[in-house]
Amino acid sequence: MPSPASWNLTRGKGGRAGRLAAESAILHVLVTIGVLLFAAKLMARLVNKMKQSAVLGEIVAGIIVGPFALGGLPLINGEPLVVIDETILHIGEIAAIVILFVAGMQTTPREFKKLGAPSFTIGALGVVVPFFAGYFVMTALGIETLPAIIVATALTATSIAISVQVLNELGRLGSREGRLILGAAVADDVLGIAVLSVVLTMVNTGNVSPSVPDITLLLLQILGIYAAILVASVVLVPRLLNSRLWQPKGSAEVAATASCFAISGAAAFAGLSPIVGAFAAGMAVTGAKAIDKIREYADKLDVLFAPLFFAIVGARVDLRGANLEVMALAGVVIAVAVATKLAGCGLPSMIFLKDRGKAMKVGIGMISRGEVGLIVAAAGASAGVLSGNLYTTVVIMVAASTVITPVWLKAAYRKVPPEEKEEQEKAAVEK
Repeated sequence: MPSPASWNLTRGKGGRAGRLAAESAILHVLVTIGVLLFAAKLMARLVNKMKQSAVLGEIVAGIIVGPFALGGLPLINGEPLVVIDETILHIGEIAAIVILFVAGMQTTPREFKKLGAPSFTIGALGVVVPFFAGYFVMTALGIETLPAIIVATALTATSIAISVQVLNELGRLGSREGRLILGAAVADDVLGIAVLSVVLTMVNTGNVSPSVPDITLLLLQILGIYAAILVASVVLVPRLLNSRLWQPKGSAEVAATASCFAISGAAAFAGLSPIVGAFAAGMAVTGAKAIDKIREYADKLDVLFAPLFFAIVGARVDLRGANLEVMALAGVVIAVAVATKLAGCGLPSMIFLKDRGKAMKVGIGMISRGEVGLIVAAAGASAGVLSGNLYTTVVIMVAASTVITPVWLKAAYRKVPPEEKEEQEKAAVEK
């Protein structure tokens, strides 16, 4: 039996080892954030000189210095310079919450209500059209039913943060088509979560034919939960922020941030994406008396968190599994991804906006895909349903769509008609 002295020595060594491991983990997180931020801002400056969106530069920077490229060099105690671990992914989720919180402040509840039916219609078609088109194309190429459904699901949900940041950068988030993109993307995200829930159940059970009543009930539950969160936020948050408790300097801003994280947490607890909760919180904050101070503060948060988020998005792209077969299939899937959002979101927008150019911008703004595609692909791969080639195809589609959107959307706004330019200037003055 070891003596008490040797036991204490062993325990001391174990404690030191634990501390060293913890310090190493913190070191990797700090270095990763520092590298991603520096690279994102430098690349954003470079692409701005090329008259491209900063978002594009930040995503490309993440790809270049990510763990699957230069960031994979063993420069820290024999380990990679950049590590995208669970902590970094959580920081990325917080960054996305901040982006949607800031975006929500560009729309008042009254404006959102006015665009409610158009937003929901476009968002719904932006899920339905890509899903069915993707499924039929995949099965036509000889892909089996369940893998085809998984790829189709990856084509549904729009990555809200990318379009929001580009519109914000262009000063067009407050325009009618900008608010329509925002509202439609939120509806798209909520419906995308419903589709994701059904498909993950299918993957886990192997049942490819869930009953229509079950799907309908799940959809109604998710929509009901989001409506309840939205209404509660709009009613309660302004009352909270207008209280005399928040008169000291900085108090209103902190209370607004706390409200954002609380509502995002409530959305996540209810099974929704936390970013739709953040959007609801941002919209609710517009009813506060201190909204101007809160907006100014939130814009400063956005300066830090937006480039970090897009750099993390880029750093997650792993193209090592690409080959000629994968690239050919990815080309087909990317074409479907672009065409179905243009058709599913752009065409119906013409009915509501009465303007082909603005409707086209809505379609372009809805092209980028995000975390839902990666989640469902990862689940399919883990369950052994999705082959390595199909998984890499989905990753390439998500990566390509995140690059296409900022480039195309900025190009679409480059030549602005005189009447639209006048509307843009008016929106900027109102803001």
